[in-house]
Amino acid sequence: MSVDVPISVLDRSPVRRGRGTAQAIRDTVAFARVIEALGYHRFWVSEHHGVPGVAGSAPAVLASAVASATSRIRVGSGGVMLPNHRPLVVAEQFGILESLFPGRIDLGIGRSVGFIEPVRRALGQGKDAADGFDGQVRELLAFFRGEHDGVHAIPAEGLSVPVFLLATGAGADLAAGLGLPLVIAPAHGQRAMVEAISRYRETFRSDVDDPCVVVSTAVAVADTAEEARRLLVPEAWSTVYSRSHGVFPPLSPVDEILALPMTDRERRRLDDALAGQISGTPDEVGARLADLVDSTGADELLVSTSTYDPAARVESFAALAELTAAERLSV
Repeated sequence: MSVDVPISVLDRSPVRRGRGTAQAIRDTVAFARVIEALGYHRFWVSEHHGVPGVAGSAPAVLASAVASATSRIRVGSGGVMLPNHRPLVVAEQFGILESLFPGRIDLGIGRSVGFIEPVRRALGQGKDAADGFDGQVRELLAFFRGEHDGVHAIPAEGLSVPVFLLATGAGADLAAGLGLPLVIAPAHGQRAMVEAISRYRETFRSDVDDPCVVVSTAVAVADTAEEARRLLVPEAWSTVYSRSHGVFPPLSPVDEILALPMTDRERRRLDDALAGQISGTPDEVGARLADLVDSTGADELLVSTSTYDPAARVESFAALAELTAAERLSV
């Protein structure tokens, strides 16, 4: 079964045990070249600070490297965490990217702040930094539109850089009110996500654009369902570990993780994390993605999948690309 909406890729520059953070950044650039060759629509990078298992901390810088290493695929952020930055600086950075790579740059923005208090202090932010997110988004848009009183964001002003809002829950309402594309994941379950998407479509306000929903999820494809599930274990375990220990560690080999003496709570959390993701054979994944698109009305899928073995991840994305209708990849 094919998937008839564009599929894009979010890469968080995962650190793999024994390979180091510098290699993780180089792996992201190399991975982007492969993803472009496979025909995917977008390639986005992320922003995380002080996380041992994630090397992507400066999306504007990394997006520039990715765009330089590719020629066609759209490149952007998933996302820039706006409370950590001044909107003027973000507009200037992405204005420069759009000037260097015209027609290929996306700006995804989110409202998260630092993961732990020491990181927030280093960023000069407190837990309440996200409270002003609505105003920050409006200010950012004003810089691109040349509507900011007395300040010109050069070279961003007047450039057409698509701005996407990464959101859950109430964030979908902000995207609707501002007429922005919505990027959403089932962080609180699929039912809550579908309700937020429905509310977004019903309240969307724009004179020039239509509602656009990008649904983000992890996907793994392999010859057997068990092989596919194993691909998702390293990142799922790092997520479980972070909830217990406050640190998201580098990805480890699957067999080592499954041999760990986990507590009953950790094993339940691992099973729950895996159950919330999509894995299986090509036919199984194709059917589940078709159901996801049907239930959400998604205009695009954003896949964020990591595993310990880079070659196995490439094989999974190659198999996933074959499930996508070719005519939609050029959208």
